[in-house]
Amino acid sequence: MAENKRIGIGMDFSRSSKAALKWAINNLANKGDTFYIIHVKNHDSRHQSGSPLIPLVEFREAGVLHYYDVETDIELLDMLDTATRQKQINVVIKLYWGDAKVKLCQGVHDLQLNSFVMGSRGLSGLQRIFLGSVTNYVMNNASCHVTIIKDPAFSKRCCLVKI
Repeated sequence: MAENKRIGIGMDFSRSSKAALKWAINNLANKGDTFYIIHVKNHDSRHQSGSPLIPLVEFREAGVLHYYDVETDIELLDMLDTATRQKQINVVIKLYWGDAKVKLCQGVHDLQLNSFVMGSRGLSGLQRIFLGSVTNYVMNNASCHVTIIKDPAFSKRCCLVKI
């Protein structure tokens, strides 16, 4: 019997990160797998190692969302609820504070993920020079397979994969 996978999803609540989640659910999720939703906040360094793992049922609670200063995203919660029922996967949330590219790679390492999926905003080469690219950094530095899902509004191509 195959071992249950540990799949990370980079989530910034954008359209491209939700597309990445949808892709992962449709293409990677198998019964018993665990999806780790990793969200990085830019401010507040009070938690050096990030939040504890937050089960999906607790992440829905207003008090938990308020404590971690996270807005309720009904679309995301509905996708995750549907996936847990239909695909019979486990979902937990991990929050980090700091530089997104560094903290996403830290999450991949800390959680010992088998694969990591994240969205890309589709920045042009010039925009990446000035703004930096979290996806490029994670693709080159994560310690597991990385799949990048392009924002559907910018590309008809599905994804880039680092193996």
